[in-house]
This record gives sequence, structure tokens and C-alpha cells, in this order.
Amino acid sequence: MELCFGWFLLVASIPAIFAQDISHGSIVVDGTMTVAQTDDNFVCATIDWWPHDKCNYDQCPWHHTSVMNLNLSHPFLAKAIQAFNRLRIRVGGSLQDQVLYDVGNLKSPCHPFQKMKDGLFGFSKGCLHMERWDELNRFFKETSAMVTFGLNALHGRHKIKRSLWGGDWDSSNAQDFMKYTISKGYQIDSWEFGNELSGNGIGAHVHADQYGKDLVNLRKIINELYKGSQSKPSLIAPGGFYDEEWFVKLLQTSGFGVIDVMSHHMYNLGAGVDPKLVSKILNPDHLNKAAYTFGNLTHIIRRHGPWTSAWVGESGGAYNSGGAHVSNTFVNSFWYLDQLGMASKYHTKVYCRQTLIGGNYGLLNATTFVPNPDYYSGLLWHRLMGKVVLNVESHASPFLRSYAHCSKGRAGVTLLVINLSNQTNFIMNAQNSINLKLAANEQNISRDSFTHNLKKTFSWVGTKASDDALLREEYHLTPKDGYLRSQTMVLNGIPLELTSTGDIPSLNPVRVNVKSPITISPLSIAFIVFPNFEAPACR
Repeated sequence: MELCFGWFLLVASIPAIFAQDISHGSIVVDGTMTVAQTDDNFVCATIDWWPHDKCNYDQCPWHHTSVMNLNLSHPFLAKAIQAFNRLRIRVGGSLQDQVLYDVGNLKSPCHPFQKMKDGLFGFSKGCLHMERWDELNRFFKETSAMVTFGLNALHGRHKIKRSLWGGDWDSSNAQDFMKYTISKGYQIDSWEFGNELSGNGIGAHVHADQYGKDLVNLRKIINELYKGSQSKPSLIAPGGFYDEEWFVKLLQTSGFGVIDVMSHHMYNLGAGVDPKLVSKILNPDHLNKAAYTFGNLTHIIRRHGPWTSAWVGESGGAYNSGGAHVSNTFVNSFWYLDQLGMASKYHTKVYCRQTLIGGNYGLLNATTFVPNPDYYSGLLWHRLMGKVVLNVESHASPFLRSYAHCSKGRAGVTLLVINLSNQTNFIMNAQNSINLKLAANEQNISRDSFTHNLKKTFSWVGTKASDDALLREEYHLTPKDGYLRSQTMVLNGIPLELTSTGDIPSLNPVRVNVKSPITISPLSIAFIVFPNFEAPACR
């Protein structure tokens, strides 16, 4: 298998070998201390409320993927979720603050979403019937999904001016809905309050002090309804774009222990219609800008709300349904995996991708339900990258981005390496910081012992290295036929396609001698698993 893969790489590289630069360098991972920790179910995906007639840029890419009408019996859908062996699903999106729950003493008419010129986001209020909620929960149970549900935070309020809404939140409809959910035994991992109402909002916004007051009310409701329950859901807010002053005020107003999670949204690539989307995705300087938001949120949580943690509650890269022929292609995985890596370094516990299905940025195709490339990127992360984040350094080039975690479910370390360069072939030596420190501290050594230490320095097994040949696992991701906008991802030279029965294909690594350099081809991505890496932080 290793010989075959080596031959594949050689043959594939012959046409371009003279056009490429070759850069040698080192990647150093420090396994002695934990940088951050994610949740076990870090990867998350959303199911949105948008109806089929939600359109942007003369395109209507949502089809029938709404919470209201998604075909839950489609075999590809269930299998795609089950492959994660517990995928976190967030039910929410822009229209969630217009959703009425057809249960209890609801006094308002409960009709489907309709186009409405003066409505929020151009739509009327919509209705979630309990028959549909039953269907959704049967599906969630069958697929072992972990559910976050976004509640309507505008119910009972009134518009004061422009996009500002005031008045107390009317909790009666949400409370009846939660009571129904509990009575049916439906398992909700977390309730999220509102969608994009923070700061100046998107379409609508609510002042932070009012929002905080309403969260105190919601916390009391949750505590009362789940009294005596062994699994009380978390309370998440505000599910909006980061605004430092607003977020601080929310924490101060709501007070200690009310909010469990501060969720924020990220669309750092701009509008889906932007013709420069691909260049932004491949620009390390542009990708680095997201660190400002991650870092600031980490700071205010530590200072004003250390009882909370951070989630990216929604992120699709490009807003307004994503970019056609970009967000659903291989090139988007450079952005997606870089976001997962960066977010985890800044103590983000969960990262929810907009969407599981729907729009141009769905992990699954909106009409065929066939996985897009980012689906496989998310699945590989979920299977390989554990929750303990490690420090990794490489000075080879800003176009070579690397992240390291303790491996998931087993010993060792997994390294994610992303090559944004279109012409540089990086050949990297993987190094363990333990060995580098050991070699630097040893004094008065003989030539033989120096040679032995040098040998250990370039091994991933640490100070317990033996002379036996050890293997690492490699997962190299490239686009089909070298076309960056291909909707087919290639793993180690093999296109990833559903089996004849609609099952997710096996994601098999190639095994390579652990002491050999790592080769990362231009515009490619690789997960490298080192099963014998000595990392005290991973014990």
C-alpha cells in the first residue's frame, strides 16, 4: 500500500515537478502542556429554517432543506449523520425569532412562512407544528444526534425604531414548547436564545440589558422544568455577531451562572457573491483576521464570565447562502479546516457549520444529499482530532498552516497541515519538543551519544524511541483532477464517493515510516497521525 501511494505521488507530480518550488523545514509540536480543550463533540452542523424561496444574487439554493420540510427519510441523510457517531446538530437560523410553536395556549395564528415585503428578512412568521417536531425527534434519536435548539427571542416584543426591538420577551409559547418536549422524553442538549440580535443585529437587535434580563427569566424556567432531571440542558446565548461592549453588558446584566455558553457567529469571507472568495480563502493574512475575534471573546469571558465557555454557533464562511461554486467545493476546505484549527486554539468548545444541508455552504448537496468536500473534512477532524489542543510551531512559510491535537480515542498526536501555496512543495521534518529540549540540555556528550540524540530528535516517539521501524498514518486531501472547485474530494489518490448502497466510503490512511519527512503538495491538506508520540498532556 505504501509503495502504491508513493508511486501515485511520483506519477501525479511529474507534469508539474519543474514548476514547483521545494521548501524544507520543521514542524515542532509541544506535547508537554495543554493549550486549550474543545468539547468531545466539537464539530457541529446546523439545520436552518429558510424555505425554498429564500434567494440571494438571483439564486435560490435552499430547495427543500428547511426544518419544516427536509426529507428525513432520505437514506443518505441518516447515514451521513450516523457516520459521525454523534453529530451535534443546531436547529436555528435567521428566521428562528419568527417561529411560533403550535402548542399550549398560543393565541397567534400559526401559518407557514410566506414571502412578506415588510417582514423580518422578507418573510412572515412561521409555525412549527408538534407533528413535525415529533418527526424531527424520532430522526434525531435514530441518528444519535446531539441537539441544540434555538428559541424565538423576539416573541412578545415590538419594534421601537428601525431594527431596534423593545419590551419584555413573552416566554409563554417557548415554555409550553419546552414542556411538550420534556413530556415526550425528547433529549435536548442545549437551548439557545435568539439569533443575531446582538450589537446592531442583522435585521433586528435588542439592547444587552434587556436581553440579559430575559435570560435570567429563561434560566429560571429551565431550572424549574428540569428540576430533578439528570440531564439539564445548557443555556446558550446570544447566537450573534461579536460586539465587545454588548457581550460584556450581557454578562454583567445576566450575572453569575445564568449563561453556560457565549455563542457567536463568524462569516469572515464576506458576501457569497464576492468574486474574490477563492483568493481570500487562500490568503493567510485574511484567514488570520479571525484570530482577533476569537482572542477578544476569550479575554472577555475570562474577565467577565469565567463560568461560561465559547461556541461558534454558526459559520458558513461567506454569508447570504454562501458562494456558488466555491462554498460547496474542495477549495472551501482550506477555510473550514483552518477555522476549526484556529477556533480550537482559542478555547472554542463547539464549532457549528452553516449548514448540514441547505444553501451553497451545506456539507451535503441540497438536492442529491451527496456529501460535498467539506463533509469529509469535518468527518476526518471529528474522527482524528481529540479535544486536547497542543502548541505547534513552524517557520517554513505563512502559507503552511499547522495545528496539533491529542489523537481522538487513542494514544498519540494528530497533526493537521494545510498548504495554501499553489507552487511550493513543503518537505517537513516532524519534531517533538521534548527531544529538542533534551538534546539542548545534555552536556559533555560523545560523538556517538550526539548521533543517537540527533536521531531521536527527528523521531516522533520521544525519549522512549527504539530502533524498530514505526509507522504513522497519513490522510492527504486533494481535489479531483487538480481542479480546486471540484465537488469531489480525493483521499490518498482515491475519489471519495458514496458506495452503491449510499454508505459513506471508508476513509483509509496510508502508513509511512515515522522517521521519513512529511511531504505536503501545493494546494493540499493532510492529517498526520503519530500513534507513538510521547505527549504528557495526552495522558
